[in-house]
Amino acid sequence: MAEVALRVLLFVASLTAVVLMVTSKQTELIPFPPVGLVSNTSRFTDTPAFVYFVAALSTAGLYSIITTLLSISALSRPGYTKILALYIVAMDVVMLAIVAAALGTAAGVAYVGIQGNSHTRWTKICNIYDTFCQQAAGAIIVSSFAATLLILLILHSVFTMYRKIPKY
Repeated sequence: MAEVALRVLLFVASLTAVVLMVTSKQTELIPFPPVGLVSNTSRFTDTPAFVYFVAALSTAGLYSIITTLLSISALSRPGYTKILALYIVAMDVVMLAIVAAALGTAAGVAYVGIQGNSHTRWTKICNIYDTFCQQAAGAIIVSSFAATLLILLILHSVFTMYRKIPKY
């Protein structure tokens, strides 16, 4: 039952991160020297790393629904649990890699948005698009929780399989 609860929490965390990122949008007037002020909108689709983030966390959410249903059905059919548990723990590891990659890329882009990069002359944007950056940061924090849940699921599955090994 702990596994089912962790998988439901994974779905909630993934969905929350996706909603936060997809709804992050802000329009500001930016000074443009020859013309004056120009209206510019910042949204998650402007950055490929954020698009990948949404795709990866959406995949994690769908995966959590499927594996929750499989886990519930495995409780009623104990004969199928060994091979199913092996496949699920392997897919949990793959899903952790996907979510961790998305988390890392999004955090890297967010860092540049906050600090800028003087070597490449990329200016920081979070001082202008503060609401957009706060929502993106919230999505990144929630996805960190999703990655932690995947780690806990992997540990739980491995420990459960270890307990089923016959002792001589």
